[in-house]
Amino acid sequence: MVRTPLTPEERERGERLGGLLREARGDRSMVEVAAAAGLSAETLRKIETGRAPTPAFFTVAALAAVLGLSMDDLVARCAPVSMSVPAA
Repeated sequence: MVRTPLTPEERERGERLGGLLREARGDRSMVEVAAAAGLSAETLRKIETGRAPTPAFFTVAALAAVLGLSMDDLVARCAPVSMSVPAA
């Protein structure tokens, strides 16, 4: 199975998501946050660095729950500028 290459916009969105998660993690270790979310530290590292720019929905949801982030806020902050979700 051949995977369709990601667009530059998808890569940028993945980098924004990674930055937001890294910022929200703060002083907590990657191992601590990953374990609490039921992920490996390697998976979290790949997401935070943008090497896994399109993580599964439930992976993002688990991380958001552990980090106290709103999924709505993540969507709004990660969406391309032309598709930004209006603030409520």
